Amino acid sequence: TPTDSAAAATPVTATDSATATGTAAGSAAGTAAPNASPATAGALLDPNAATREQLAAVPGMPAPAVDAILAGRPWKDMLAVDRALAAQVPDSAARRALYAHVFKPIDLNAATDAEMKLIPGVGRKMAHEFEEYRPYRDMARFRREIGKYVDSTEVARLERYVTIR
Repeated sequence: TPTDSAAAATPVTATDSATATGTAAGSAAGTAAPNASPATAGALLDPNAATREQLAAVPGMPAPAVDAILAGRPWKDMLAVDRALAAQVPDSAARRALYAHVFKPIDLNAATDAEMKLIPGVGRKMAHEFEEYRPYRDMARFRREIGKYVDSTEVARLERYVTIR
């Protein structure tokens, strides 16, 4: 069974909802402490929508990387974000640490292997499992199939990095 998925803190995507969009569940709106920024409250920031202040508050995010994210908008996908950040944060492990805070959700039905591996904790085995169960019509299928390999807490964490279009 795949074990390359980390059981890290569970970030939530600030722009996702479990409503009719078919995206990952969980808005940080009801869970963040009052006056806490998404970066400090554990929410995932969308690189297309996050403010300079939110990006600057991300642990380990250097100022030139903030500038690169803002200058590159709109971002088509996470591979483009990764390429831009690579010039500012050359260490791939450090970039993956940033992706625990800043991430543009990937489409489960269209994402490449390289895109899936940008999700913190996803390696070769888990990326293969994501691909094996395509096409995804809803998040329930993702939860059911990926839940065969990891516990429900990890499924919920992974779900915040993906969407279905």
